[in-house]
Amino acid sequence: QVQLVESGGGLVQAGGSLRLSCVASGRTFSRTAIGWFRQAPGKEREFVAAITWSTGSTYYADSVKGRFTISRDNAKNTVYLQMNSLKPEDTAIYLCAFSDLVPIDFLLRRSGSYAYWGQGTQVTVSS
Repeated sequence: QVQLVESGGGLVQAGGSLRLSCVASGRTFSRTAIGWFRQAPGKEREFVAAITWSTGSTYYADSVKGRFTISRDNAKNTVYLQMNSLKPEDTAIYLCAFSDLVPIDFLLRRSGSYAYWGQGTQVTVSS
């Protein structure tokens, strides 16, 4: 099917930066978008950012806009999430996800629009 592997998480102090990577493999031909979500213990899974595969259009949650940047490398089948000016409230497990739906804005912001998920990478921001 589709496999997604995240990397790049770690411990960083507030104001610092991290870059996450998501490598996709398998039957990815139907991909329309890759999204990043995050989940903290006891919290609902939250949309972070998404990028469409065909045009590279980007979408961000209000909470990260201006601080995070999502990008893709088609040749490497990889999506990146550059995270700057990190805050303690950014602490969570970050997961990348694969969507094969029509890449409409409101759909890309919902976790139910994504069929495949990676295992996640932990991001911890200390204050």
